[in-house]
Amino acid sequence: MILTNISLLKHNTFGIDVKAERYMEYNSQQELLDFIQTDALVAPYLHIGAGSNLLFTKDYPGLILHSLIDGVEVVDQDMEFVWLRVGAGVVWDRFVAYCVERQWYGVENLSLIPGEVGASAVQNIGAYGVEAKDLIQKVEVVTADGMIKSYNVNECGYGYRDSIFKKPAHRNEFVTYVTFKLSKTPRYTLDYGTVREELDGYPEINLHTIRQVIINIRRTKLPDPEIFGNAGSFFKNPVVTAELFEALRKEYPAIPNYQLPNGSVKIPAAWLIDQCGLKGAMSGGAAVHQDQPLVLINKGNTTGADILDLSKKVCNAVNSKFGISLSPEVTIV
Repeated sequence: MILTNISLLKHNTFGIDVKAERYMEYNSQQELLDFIQTDALVAPYLHIGAGSNLLFTKDYPGLILHSLIDGVEVVDQDMEFVWLRVGAGVVWDRFVAYCVERQWYGVENLSLIPGEVGASAVQNIGAYGVEAKDLIQKVEVVTADGMIKSYNVNECGYGYRDSIFKKPAHRNEFVTYVTFKLSKTPRYTLDYGTVREELDGYPEINLHTIRQVIINIRRTKLPDPEIFGNAGSFFKNPVVTAELFEALRKEYPAIPNYQLPNGSVKIPAAWLIDQCGLKGAMSGGAAVHQDQPLVLINKGNTTGADILDLSKKVCNAVNSKFGISLSPEVTIV
């Protein structure tokens, strides 16, 4: 059933009170197909997950679609691995907890990331040395013309917080299922950030302790969207050439960095923003978080336009000081 003139306040973690002209949720792939085949899908339309990576700057003059497809199905397994077909509407962290309980290794470093499984495949979510692309085997979609398609992981064009599903040519494809390949034997990624250091406080390393450490770190670093509306990291960590990095290191010897296999260098956007003295900077009711400058927050009754304006000020400041262009990680609507 299509609802009209619906508030999206509960459908975006920034807590922006905008409206959608039309809104529809569906519970199965077939329900979505039936809807499309009745010619009810009229542009403009936008498919969303939990809204944890969206910034609405105004009311949406079209149809918002949201998947409620549930379920985790074991589609194959052997002595070493298990393959799981997961509905796009499954809450991501519930999926992580489900895997940890069953001693399936791979997703634990992605604990507490907000959003849903479908969005994980679109965004190529990542944290603490692991990205969704490391685990995804296949992505199933329904197209706007009523076709079912699937892509293996090598066809998804995965990059840093990027995939073909974010490109204009694929915006008419709606993720319905994602198949993940997880290990049945211990395979840990611990040498990123302070993960290994935090684990020193636990008697043993296992899936449960790693998940708890990741949750603790995230809760310490990131504000609760129930208190201050936010979408987590607003900006991507920029990747620069080795030449630019060396020039910056001469001026800023303590600049943190992650060397990439292709010779380029990733620099934490939070550090760049902090060096510009922008912690706590405001625009209307929007602010740069005082403790984690990578996060822009809604301090109460702000607008998407305020947050967008603040993001532009941050980008301009970083570019002016370092000659580096920041890119948003969130999708701006």
